[in-house]
Amino acid sequence: MKKFKFQLETLLRVTRRKKDDAETAFAKASRDLEDRRAHMQLLLDEMQRGQREYDAISQEGKRVTVGRLMEFNSFFAWKREQISLQQQSILTAKAEKQKRLKELTSVMSYLKSIEQLKEKRYQQYKEQVLLEEQKSLDEIGLQLYMRNGKARDAL
Repeated sequence: MKKFKFQLETLLRVTRRKKDDAETAFAKASRDLEDRRAHMQLLLDEMQRGQREYDAISQEGKRVTVGRLMEFNSFFAWKREQISLQQQSILTAKAEKQKRLKELTSVMSYLKSIEQLKEKRYQQYKEQVLLEEQKSLDEIGLQLYMRNGKARDAL
């Protein structure tokens, strides 16, 4: 009997490669999201440091100049703008991660169906091999029986 050959082996290999690529893309999107969140935390920390510095200056009881107030105001406005942009960036990264997860799930589902088909075909192949072996053994047994029967008849 010939060796088992899955007709869709090339498709299976290509799909496995796509799954690997999808896993890589998902991991990259996850890392990107975490990097953006870390950057957001840095921005928030900088904003808090600025607020603590402003509070410290205002609680000392010293006179704060208009220039100094404008400097703090510009800093806080700039930080709020950076934080807002970073929030948008995080939302974009979350959407990208979800997209990559959906693609990965889809490819994995497709791969699983192909692998199940391969397993089913392999089981059918094994059954066919077993059936053919059984036929061969039955034929050998029948030939032996017929020979032994003819040999008895000749005696």
